[in-house]
Amino acid sequence: MPIMLIHNAKQLLTLRGGPQRGEILGNLGIIENGAVLFRDARIVEVDASSDLIARHPAEARLDAGGKVVMPGFVDAHTHPMWAGDRAAEFERRLQGKTYLEILEAGGGILSTVKATRNASTEELLNQTRPRLLQMFAHGSTTIEAKTGYGLDLETELRLLKSLVALDNEGPWDLAITFLGAHAIPAEFKGRGDEFTKELCANWLPEVKNWWHENVAGRPLAFVDVFCETGAFSLEQSRQILETATDLGFPTKIHADEFDNLGGTNLAMELGAISADHLVSTSTAEISKLGESEMVAVALPATPFGLAETKYANAKAILAANGLLAVASDLNPGTAWCENMQFSLALACRFLKLTPAQAIAASTINGAAAVRRQANVGSIEVGKQADLLILDVDDYRHLGYRFGTNLVHTVIKKGVPYPVQTWPNGLDPIDI
Repeated sequence: MPIMLIHNAKQLLTLRGGPQRGEILGNLGIIENGAVLFRDARIVEVDASSDLIARHPAEARLDAGGKVVMPGFVDAHTHPMWAGDRAAEFERRLQGKTYLEILEAGGGILSTVKATRNASTEELLNQTRPRLLQMFAHGSTTIEAKTGYGLDLETELRLLKSLVALDNEGPWDLAITFLGAHAIPAEFKGRGDEFTKELCANWLPEVKNWWHENVAGRPLAFVDVFCETGAFSLEQSRQILETATDLGFPTKIHADEFDNLGGTNLAMELGAISADHLVSTSTAEISKLGESEMVAVALPATPFGLAETKYANAKAILAANGLLAVASDLNPGTAWCENMQFSLALACRFLKLTPAQAIAASTINGAAAVRRQANVGSIEVGKQADLLILDVDDYRHLGYRFGTNLVHTVIKKGVPYPVQTWPNGLDPIDI
């Protein structure tokens, strides 16, 4: 299906013009009764429906039916590959145990690590694939995907290999992140400095070698670190990120989810692509975001999943002219939710974003958080044809509504997938 003209969009949200900083966040670039023409998975024209149909009367068409058409979501922070679940841990949290208390007792990430290490590659693929399909069916067309539940080199490389296989399988695009520094493994308990040294001296060079030998022609994966009390200290995080940078990896950081250790400052200093969570980030660090190209990624589903009352201070980030993205943080412990639309609803209620701001934060700014803003995140000539047709006629239903999938059709690389057939399949439309 190399050519298609999508027309009769009551609101075509183009998000044109690149990532949106500070107070300009929320410029949707709406074309009323808009249309998009693409060839070979690339957008070639964007205009009013009447004008595009007049110029291309013979093109194959897909009628959007007076619905909203927008870019696919770019979910810039997820942990989709793991085995097992942590339902019992969820119950313990409801009984009063904190996340860090559960982690200290060998639960949390470490319990998922045990299950993941014991799972075969086939089991991991079979458990991860449905999660990615759910994300895709709910509108996430580009998905950042981390390793991190292996915490030994053999398993981490197996997770990396499995994510590459799922990326090749599609229909989604995965932006892959190596998160070997997700937690201190049980076998290194009390020896965080030793594990950090091992990761820097052996794991990161091995990951780079593996990537170059097996993923030819693609940029290196991101390297991430969980800089937090109970995980990696600021100095350990510095060692990991500096080593990764010296090896040529683009970097990210989990920072300030519970405690303000200085991870956001560290990430800006070292030129990280994004700093994620930022619930406890200091006012001084937030003020520096406006001078940085680093993306601040808010993850509102995580404090929601933990029944916390403190969220990232999105308003302060925007007032400082920061570059704000919103992502899901899909993971088994705190935010098992594949629906980015729910993250938008939370962003509107707890980050105090408007629906327009939340949409921009989860499309073009999400793309910037994974270095793909030149290819996805907006509906502009030359970009990949990744679009959503929503089953509404006003974009403000995103954020306003929650608990229902508002996506009618996902269009990925120019191929439309009708979500109304879900869960029986996501076969392309034949027109």
